[in-house]
Amino acid sequence: MSKKKPVKIPLPTGEYAVGTFTYTVYNDREETLYCAPGTMRSIPVRVYYPSAKKSVEGLPKARYMSKDMVQAVKKNFFVPLNYEKMEQSGENRSECYENAPFIEGTHFPLIMFSHGYGAFREANTFLMIELASQGYVVASVGHPYEGLLTELDDGTTLKMAKGITSKCYSPMIPAILALSKMKNAKGTNEKLWEMFDSRQRKYNRFIGEERLPEWELDTKAALEYLKENHADLIDFKSGVGVGGHSMGGLTAFALCEDEPDTFVCGINIDGGLFGDHGAKTINVPFLQLNCDANKTSVTAAFLINKAEAFHAVIRDMQHIGFSDFKHFIPLKSQVGSLDPDVAHDTVCRIHLEFFDTYLKKQKEHPSFESNSVVKFTVYEPEGKISRQL
Repeated sequence: MSKKKPVKIPLPTGEYAVGTFTYTVYNDREETLYCAPGTMRSIPVRVYYPSAKKSVEGLPKARYMSKDMVQAVKKNFFVPLNYEKMEQSGENRSECYENAPFIEGTHFPLIMFSHGYGAFREANTFLMIELASQGYVVASVGHPYEGLLTELDDGTTLKMAKGITSKCYSPMIPAILALSKMKNAKGTNEKLWEMFDSRQRKYNRFIGEERLPEWELDTKAALEYLKENHADLIDFKSGVGVGGHSMGGLTAFALCEDEPDTFVCGINIDGGLFGDHGAKTINVPFLQLNCDANKTSVTAAFLINKAEAFHAVIRDMQHIGFSDFKHFIPLKSQVGSLDPDVAHDTVCRIHLEFFDTYLKKQKEHPSFESNSVVKFTVYEPEGKISRQL
């Protein structure tokens, strides 16, 4: 048996070093999940932010995953991780620094981010570090009992609720079979949305009706803390960007639908648009980023948009490959066959081009261009005109 190759940690390319800190919004509201009746919901957040490179000289790099998280990832994703070896080799250190000094007198735009269902707060760390190195503050929100393991600042750890996956897809086997048929579905955006909507209303109401509103509230609670405590770091004048992977990407879309005065642009990384969107509109620029298998689950976005909407489809990718797992999991059937460094670079470039345009206001339109790795389509308001880029 061959030895496990060392993980190649992507290096940030921006002009800034990256600092990080965590906070927890305790007892924000009553918990609605069946696993914790009578308790209050607390939301843990990790923030990544720009810092001067000279200010971090000599500081230790931040730990990537706790020992408990390594064990949870190993157990649930069958990844051959070993905490002690990761610590010794440096694989468990991120390219960021705990509580690195802020750059005095400088404020940066904010992006709120949410992980996928069953993932964890640090699952997209490499992307967030790159964004921070390019001059963004990124706040990654944890969602208790719906992440693989949720870690609060007081040391409390909350495991994923038992049986919650079967509630998300109920009944499980018919739901999975019905949604899997969408992968090869053909038709107009209208027809594809009708097909997906009929399936998700039948099998996935728990996600769209019960959990999506709670994830929106989690994100808004995390944002309020930043407004109250970190106006010295963040520029709120131009609004807030929002993004996420899978369920987190759906949450980003819903926030842009429901709170456009606050969330002025967003990106959904491969999240199906569960929930009721037919009677809504989305009035801010939004980008759907998909693997080929899931591109049919987001077409509602191109029917209700009142601003430019973008669809980016990356070849040879799988759903989990949009997270950091593409650098850890050796099975291409799980993460896709696209080289992990190419995938990382592509996802980062898309995020930067989009947020540089609509959050930093550096240009009027993003300069997206299709190539051998990614295909872009742009939709004018209400999907009336579309073109390949």
